Amino acid sequence: MGNDHESIDKASIRERVWDDLEDSGVARFPFPPHGRIPNFEHARQASDRLADQPEWNAAATIKTNPDAPQLPVRRRALRDGKTVYVAVPRLADEQCFLELDPESIPPEEYDDATTVAGISTYGDPVGPEAVAPIDLVISGSVAVTPDGGRIGKGEGYSDLEFALLREFGRVDDETPVATTVHERQVIDDPVAIADHDVAMTLIVTPDRVRRPSNGSQPTGIDWSLLDDDRRAEIPVLERLAD
Repeated sequence: MGNDHESIDKASIRERVWDDLEDSGVARFPFPPHGRIPNFEHARQASDRLADQPEWNAAATIKTNPDAPQLPVRRRALRDGKTVYVAVPRLADEQCFLELDPESIPPEEYDDATTVAGISTYGDPVGPEAVAPIDLVISGSVAVTPDGGRIGKGEGYSDLEFALLREFGRVDDETPVATTVHERQVIDDPVAIADHDVAMTLIVTPDRVRRPSNGSQPTGIDWSLLDDDRRAEIPVLERLAD
């Protein structure tokens, strides 16, 4: 991966994609799509297409984001008997992941358990050392390039969560990383991708599947990117830094 020296370009792309999803009518609740991982028309179809892929069928454990467009992914995962891990917002707790065990949740409550509110209610808090090895990572995206470059909201937590799990040996270079997006979110712009950015190895839209070649993934936490304030906000980083 290259050096991220054009971060302003990412900001411009975010705004353009958010505007396009809203203006085209593709965006779905919650509104506006701006400032978030945007929900999109036919997100359920994208989830179903993902569930048809061998990476999904081979996975017993997934780590996913809590955002609206991946809600059907989380529900499908529990129904398929997969253990689901979701990070605590901003990694703000020492036990910074929430584990949803399909065997511990009544099936009629899967829909409630996989909402943003339900994850915190039904999820069992665990530290990264207690997370089972992850078979598949699901990331929400604002935009993604056909070669696997991802643009998120710009806060960096998705990449940091991967790096943290890598530090504890829960993911590695062979762990597939998927995103579900609308075709309008797949962009041709050249995007500067940094060494700490996680590459997508599976891009799934309601209409098709792309499999970019898997380059190397971040090998762990890049401490040079974390100022004192960020470290202080994330208890597990304080522990690792000691």
